Amino acid sequence: MADEDDELRSVLAGFTRVGNAIRRGRLEERAMVRAGIEVERPALTILITLQTAGQPLRIGEIANRMQVVGPHVTRHLPELERRGLVQRVVDPDDSRARLIEVTEAGSATVGEYLGTVLGWIREVLDGWTPDDRAAFLTLVQRFAGDFADRIQKLEEE
Repeated sequence: MADEDDELRSVLAGFTRVGNAIRRGRLEERAMVRAGIEVERPALTILITLQTAGQPLRIGEIANRMQVVGPHVTRHLPELERRGLVQRVVDPDDSRARLIEVTEAGSATVGEYLGTVLGWIREVLDGWTPDDRAAFLTLVQRFAGDFADRIQKLEEE
């Protein structure tokens, strides 16, 4: 048990170290500046959420995917619309409802941001073997999914 606890402490320490490096290095802000993004971080998260969804979404679905409440999303939409990064479109399933869709300019903005961040990750992994990279990707995705599922269960309890 003690050995397992030591391993888990090491995992937690590793995640903490990465999180601290991201915050201390202000990586989100640096990537936003490099990409020429002039919106608040939550607004950028809305854009990324829409881009990765690959389809227009209702405000509630955006909030659900971001794990926030609807008003958090609603507050940022006017600025995103004013900048031409998102637009409201008619819901094909309910003509009374509106969906939020990322525009071409919004997609380009997300692309610039992600290109910067992915470039930094690419630099970190550059010296890794293809097998190490593949194993890392598999394990990170597995851990993230399992951890998110566990957190969801905690919220339901």
